Amino acid sequence: MTSVPLLTIDELSVAFKTRKGTVQALHGVSFTLEKGEIIGLVGESGSGKSVTAYNVLGLLGPAARVTGGRIGFGGMTMTTARESALREIRGREISMIFQNPRGALNPIRPVGRQIEDVLREHSDLPRHKLKGAAIDMLHQVRINEPERRYAAYPFELSGGMCQRVMIAMALACEPALLIADEPTTGLDVTTQKAIMDLLVELARARHMATLLITHDLGIAAQYCDRIMVMEKGRLVEGGATADLFRAPRHPYTRKLIAATPRPDSTLADLIASTGTPARPAAEAPATAVAPNAVEPLLEVTDLVKEYPLAEKTKASGLGPLQRWFGRTPQTAGKDEPGQPPAGVFRAVDGVSFTVMPGESVGLVGESGCGKSTTSSMVARLLDPTSGAIRFDGQDIAAVPAGRFARSPLRAGIQMVFQDPTDSLNPRHTAFAAIAEPIRRLATPGDGPALTRRIEALADRVGLPRELLSRFPHQLSGGQKARVGIARAIAVDPKLLILDEPTSALDVSVQAVVLELLDGLRRELGMSYLFVSHDLNVVRLLCHRVLVMHRGRIVESGPAERLLTSPDHPYTKALIDAVPHFVPDGDPAAPTPEAAALKLAGE
Repeated sequence: MTSVPLLTIDELSVAFKTRKGTVQALHGVSFTLEKGEIIGLVGESGSGKSVTAYNVLGLLGPAARVTGGRIGFGGMTMTTARESALREIRGREISMIFQNPRGALNPIRPVGRQIEDVLREHSDLPRHKLKGAAIDMLHQVRINEPERRYAAYPFELSGGMCQRVMIAMALACEPALLIADEPTTGLDVTTQKAIMDLLVELARARHMATLLITHDLGIAAQYCDRIMVMEKGRLVEGGATADLFRAPRHPYTRKLIAATPRPDSTLADLIASTGTPARPAAEAPATAVAPNAVEPLLEVTDLVKEYPLAEKTKASGLGPLQRWFGRTPQTAGKDEPGQPPAGVFRAVDGVSFTVMPGESVGLVGESGCGKSTTSSMVARLLDPTSGAIRFDGQDIAAVPAGRFARSPLRAGIQMVFQDPTDSLNPRHTAFAAIAEPIRRLATPGDGPALTRRIEALADRVGLPRELLSRFPHQLSGGQKARVGIARAIAVDPKLLILDEPTSALDVSVQAVVLELLDGLRRELGMSYLFVSHDLNVVRLLCHRVLVMHRGRIVESGPAERLLTSPDHPYTKALIDAVPHFVPDGDPAAPTPEAAALKLAGE
C-alpha cells in the first residue's frame, strides 16, 4: 500500500500585486515530501524557493495571491484554509527556522522565555513545567549549561547559539514538518556543520520531514535525500541527491554545479559556467606579486588588542567581550608563556604577518577568532593595544584611528565590506557612493572631470553606466557588489581589505565578482587581505593563507599546500568541515575530524 505524502504541492502558482502590475512569482510548482524525508530546495535569489516555503504556512501577506494549484498537508488544503486554522498549525504541526536568528528572536526577552512562549501557545503543558521543558530543549540542541543560558538574551549569545535557540523553539512542540530557510547563511564552516549535523540528527530521531531552503549545493549534497532545483519560479529538475549530481539533466542545474567552488575548481572553470565573457588577460604591472621583494607593503608585528572585562552578568556568567568572542581570557593566552593581565580580555594575541606588493593573502578562521578585529586594526578603524603595523614603510599604528581618517595614507588602504546592501547609503545613488571617497581623499576635479572618472571606474568593474543614477534598492546583489568595489578602488589604494565580499551572493554572481577582483589585482598591482570563512574561495583568490584561532595565527603557508596538506589540527578541522560534493559521483560524506570539532563557548 502506497503511503500518503505528508506535504503535497500540486501545480502551485503565485502572483504578487505591485505598483507596476502583477508579477507571477511561481509557475506550476509540484513536488511531495514524505514523513522523515529531507528535501533540499535549491536555486539562486529570486528563483521562488522562499515564496514556495512561506506559502505553505500562509506567510506571504496580502499582496500575494494563489492563482492556481493547491498545497495539501496531512489531509488539509492549506491554500484555502482559514487564518485561524493556519495559526493552529504554525509552530505545532509545521515549524520554521529563519535565516537570521538574531532578527527572528526578541532582543529584550530571555531566550528561555521565548521557548516557553511557543510551548504555552501550542502545547498542553501546565505552567509550572514550562521552564523545565524549555531548559530540556536547550539541552537537546546541545547548548552547554542550559540552566544558565535559559536567562541569557540573544545579544549575549554567539550566532551559532542563537541558531540553536531557534532550532529549540522550532522543535519544542515536535512538529511533523520543519522548514529551514537558509539556516546556516553567515555562519563559519565549523558552526555551519555543527548546526546541520544537529538538525539532521534530530529530524532522523523524530522521523520529522524537513524542507531545507539553501543556495549552497555542498550542504544540499551532504544532508538531503532529494533535491529540487528552482529557476525563475519554476521547478526545473528534481530527484535523488546522488542521481542529480551524477547526471544533472537541466542546463540550469549543470550551471549551478559548475559555478560552485570546489577543491579542484579554477576561476576559469567558474566564470565559464556563468556564460560571462572572461576579462581579457592583462599584463601584470611591475608591482604585481613580487615574492622576492625586499620590503613588504604591509608588515604586522606582535599585534595585540585587549579590552577591559566588565563585571560578569547573572544571565550568562560571562563578561560582554567573552560572550562576543566565545572564549575566556584564560583560553585566549593559555598556549603562550605570558598571560593577559588580570581583568583584561585579549581578542588578538601577538599576531604577525606580511603582505607583499601585488600579493593576495587570505585570513581564515571561525567566528570570534579575531579576523575582523585584526583587519579593522590594519585598516586603522580600530587602535591596537600594542604591536606595529608598517604600511608602505611607515608605522601607521602610531597614528590614532580618528586621525588616520584624515591622513594622506588613508587612501592607500581601502575596504570592501561583506554585505553590499548594508555598506551602501540607501539615500545615495551609485554615482554618489563611488564619488564619496574621491571627494574626501583625492582631488575630485570639476563636475565633468569627476563624471568621467566615475564612469571609467564603472566601466572597469563592469557596471553599466546607466545604473549610476540608481539607488541601492534598485540594484541586484551583484550590481551592489560592483559599486562597493568601484568605491574601494576609486582612490587608487595599494592595499584592499576584502571582508567576506562574496558571502551574500549567489554562486554565479560570486564567480563573476571573484574573477573581477582577481583581474583588478593583476591590472592595478594592488595587494589583498582577504578575510573569509569559505576556504574554496580563498584558494581561488589567494597566494598565501593565514589560519587564525582564538586570537592567534596557528598556521600559514602557500594556499595550495596549506589547503591540501595542512599541519595544524585546527586547519584540518576547518577544511574537513567545508561542505562539498563530487560531480559525477556520490556526495562527499562528512568526516569524523570535522564532527569531533567542538566550538569554544558552545
